[in-house]
Amino acid sequence: MDSELSALEAKIEQAVAQLKLLRDEGRELRQQLAARTDENVRLAEKLAAAKARIEALLKQIPETEP
Repeated sequence: MDSELSALEAKIEQAVAQLKLLRDEGRELRQQLAARTDENVRLAEKLAAAKARIEALLKQIPETEP
């Protein structure tokens, strides 16, 4: 009986340790996702600004007759 309890206790300790690792990993992944989301927004804004500049430059080019 004692050996069964000891084995169960060891399994519970392993499960708790695994739970802690997974929680830490989940927290880290959420932080990485937030950082990537912020970066994506920043890059989308830069892309929109670059597109607007290119469109403005294209409007300045005179059209040629065929």
